[in-house]
Amino acid sequence: MISQSFSPAAAIRPRELAAYGMILGPGAGLWFVSRHYPADMPPWGPFEFSWLIWLAVTLSCFWFLRGLSRLSQRARPGRWRQLAFLAGLAVLYAVTQTQFEYLAQRMFFINRIQHVAMHHVGPLLLGLSGAGPVILAGGPGWLRAICHTRAARATMAVVNQPVVAAVLFVGLFFFWLIPPIHFRAMLDPVLYQVMNWSMAVDGILFWALILDRRPKPPARVGYGTRAALAVGVMFPQIVLGALITFSSSDLFPYYAFCGRYFPSISAVADQQIGGIVIWIPPAMMSVLAVLAIVGNIRRAAPAH
Repeated sequence: MISQSFSPAAAIRPRELAAYGMILGPGAGLWFVSRHYPADMPPWGPFEFSWLIWLAVTLSCFWFLRGLSRLSQRARPGRWRQLAFLAGLAVLYAVTQTQFEYLAQRMFFINRIQHVAMHHVGPLLLGLSGAGPVILAGGPGWLRAICHTRAARATMAVVNQPVVAAVLFVGLFFFWLIPPIHFRAMLDPVLYQVMNWSMAVDGILFWALILDRRPKPPARVGYGTRAALAVGVMFPQIVLGALITFSSSDLFPYYAFCGRYFPSISAVADQQIGGIVIWIPPAMMSVLAVLAIVGNIRRAAPAH
């Protein structure tokens, strides 16, 4: 239990307020520049600033670091797992709140790199970190209260059912690539945010389930099921990538409609590169996940 892993002594409030101020201040600065002086925004700044993404990333990082200071040495994740968490956050931030996102809205293959980063690479790193208990240890009381509500537990019980988890993981990736839906999502600002958030949240939930280091119980599914899920979701994505790679027609006219950032790359070539991005990197993530699961099995095996 988290309450047994750190001292209940309250943090000094002025320091906590200062920390939140250091989060809100730079966010307000980025918002102001992106809103009023977008041409002056450096490449590492957001194309369109999002308070929701900014707070999700910065607060998660702050609560994680504070959780490390509250947990005992034994309860803390190892150094490489800490680095995996920070790298996962950095990946998600880089593809959504820098000018990389502008390129992702102008080239199909860059858009695919963005979604693979949001659905696979970043969430897989977060899953490897096992950072959930650390964030709860460093987070405010209301966060722990929400996570322990009956509604939250029931929701997690449903989305962590193996079949549901696999269908959501593959289905959402397919759904947003249905050509008419993709066209509409790229033009509608609200639907665009729904698309991106669904990719990131679903990826985090799936890889957290797959890469849980614990045996069952207390983990929701056993190691064998997790390995089967990691391998099973690989093949539909390979098929999807192959279909797009070998298509000879323009399946995603949005990018011609808005104007490709690299006009020398034709629509078919853009799709071919994007199809390869869908085909190969996600398969590599599944292989890495299986290797991580094998490592977890070895660690959980009783010593002889």
